[in-house]
Amino acid sequence: MHGHDAHPPRAEVLRDRYRSRLPERLQELAGPAEGNVDLPLHIVWSGRTSYSLDRPKSRMTLYRTVLAEGLCEDLVTLLHHRLLTEQWPVLRRLISPYIREVWEDAFPELLRTAPADTAAE
Repeated sequence: MHGHDAHPPRAEVLRDRYRSRLPERLQELAGPAEGNVDLPLHIVWSGRTSYSLDRPKSRMTLYRTVLAEGLCEDLVTLLHHRLLTEQWPVLRRLISPYIREVWEDAFPELLRTAPADTAAE
């Protein structure tokens, strides 16, 4: 025994970190649904900090960044539950598997995302 158990595997550490940042419900994600978003420095410390929610590629990058680096209060103020749900089918392939697992475990509704437009008609 080399004290291996003293350090949980990296995967578990990461999962716990992301899990601790989750909101209670997706509806708590009450960030803007349009316009521009400026990210605080603790999320993006170099490069681009301003993103347009009206441009899909820009929005996807913003969501990817906030999911990876944002704290719980960032998620709630910067992400919008409808946009997250709509983008999830693509977004889930762009984020780390740890983030994806934690979010999909917590919010199984993300996996049921059909294009919203077809359901409403």
